[in-house]
Amino acid sequence: MTARESVPPAPPTCATGRAGLVTSPHTLASAAGRDVLRQGGNAIEAGIAIAAMLCVTMPHFTGLGGDGFWLLADGEHGDTDSSTPLAISGIGQAARHLPQALRDGGAIPMRGPGSALTTAATVAAWEAAYRVSREQWGGTLSWASLLAPAIAAAEDGFPTSASQDFWYAYRAEEMRDASTWQGFARAFLPDGRAPAVGERFRQPALAWTLRRLADGGPREFYEGELATRLADGLHAAGSPITRDDLVATRVHVTPALTLPYGDGALATLPPPTQGVTTLQIMGILARLGLKDCAHGSPTYYHRLIEAVKQAFIARDRYVADPAFVDVPVATMLSDRYLREAASRIDDRVALDWPHRFQEGDTVYFAATDAAGRAISVLQTIYFDWGSGVMAGDTGVLWHNRGAAFRPAGSAHPNALVPGKRPFHTLNPGMYLRAGRARLLYGTQGADGQPQTLSALLTRLIDYGMPPHEALSHPRFLLGRTFSDSRDNLKLERDAGEAVFVSLAERGHAVAPLPPHSPLAGQAGVIAIADDGMASGAHDPRSDGAAMAA
Repeated sequence: MTARESVPPAPPTCATGRAGLVTSPHTLASAAGRDVLRQGGNAIEAGIAIAAMLCVTMPHFTGLGGDGFWLLADGEHGDTDSSTPLAISGIGQAARHLPQALRDGGAIPMRGPGSALTTAATVAAWEAAYRVSREQWGGTLSWASLLAPAIAAAEDGFPTSASQDFWYAYRAEEMRDASTWQGFARAFLPDGRAPAVGERFRQPALAWTLRRLADGGPREFYEGELATRLADGLHAAGSPITRDDLVATRVHVTPALTLPYGDGALATLPPPTQGVTTLQIMGILARLGLKDCAHGSPTYYHRLIEAVKQAFIARDRYVADPAFVDVPVATMLSDRYLREAASRIDDRVALDWPHRFQEGDTVYFAATDAAGRAISVLQTIYFDWGSGVMAGDTGVLWHNRGAAFRPAGSAHPNALVPGKRPFHTLNPGMYLRAGRARLLYGTQGADGQPQTLSALLTRLIDYGMPPHEALSHPRFLLGRTFSDSRDNLKLERDAGEAVFVSLAERGHAVAPLPPHSPLAGQAGVIAIADDGMASGAHDPRSDGAAMAA
């Protein structure tokens, strides 16, 4: 790592309001969403404005060439069947015509054109959410108006963030490989270098693409002139994705996956996301109980870590695209299964951990409006900077989510098959009481997502902390990361020496992270009280902001 290994700790940005509230990892995105609410827009409309702006201002974590996941709660039906949030799973499918080497079971590249194997469903997810806004939530703002702030930012530029600078520095050596990072330098390294923090960064090609979307609507990305330019650019780079693959891209809209917890219910996305994994962790913790251990104690961290291990074992065994394999969700969330998993946890001894780590980066944002309607959203291009491949002259950086597949022909449920959706680490969530959203939450961090969420949710629900306090406490990360290939337990140093010593005595291989390390996830939380007052915060580990309308 460079001297930019850690971002100095900063207080989380906080806000409260009854007319609506947004949180996102970038101040310009939060401002775009807040402005929509002030115009009388609803939470979905605010979310689309945020989503588009993040595709401009956080190109290292999200973009039009990635995937997106939305949870929608309308806040009007109370404790009824229709109060279950709606889940929009925007996951691009594998190309229909894969290279022979991959069809024969060859290794899938992590970067470059060979990793750009799946279509991008972020824009399709916006389309599905916008339809709900217009048809069910009474939305009135035009599609073009919601993209306008992002278009302006792409064309006029914006100050380069500390987060973008961090990931420029981290990948500087890799970025020199033009055969892998095809077209990347032209779009992201103006004058042959990375822009410095605060330096204005412009993306004219992306501005053109966003205008095409504003004028032609979301299907322009999949069926219009823009789709042809995207497909031609990907083909020229060596990706197997065709225009027909783009045309076939569709999202899945279903009821959210839910699990009772405390006096409410947790809600998240169904497979092939690891939403079921987060629910399993919380279900195991509910059966272990936390009332007998103080927050921040060694036993607190030990129980969370061991619950993560039990859920990850099940995840790696079962979770994949349910259209291709059986994913026994009902069994995985049954009381019997969760009790058996909890019974395997010993408060005195840590379970060995040899399992593969899933990498990835993403952005989380959320919004609630004056009517109590709420969204909880994650968008991703998988690794920071995705595949590194630009789709021709469109300004669109394509994701490498195809690299999450196991090789074709493998007995693993996530084996590569044409048309199949890959396993996804993304799982934004909500916590509901009496059928109404009371917490909106999510985080960046791949395998770290359910780990970060276990800490956040126990702090918010079991220990009653407000969002800013829950986000500020130390967090852990089990397994390999970008900078440490060992399967150890990484814990932010401010957890305290006594915690490190006690966890080591139980068998955990503990390694310290700096306080508020960017490797510990970049989460956001909005809490909604019974009277409609919302309070929110974004992580002190990010450049984000929560803003009231």
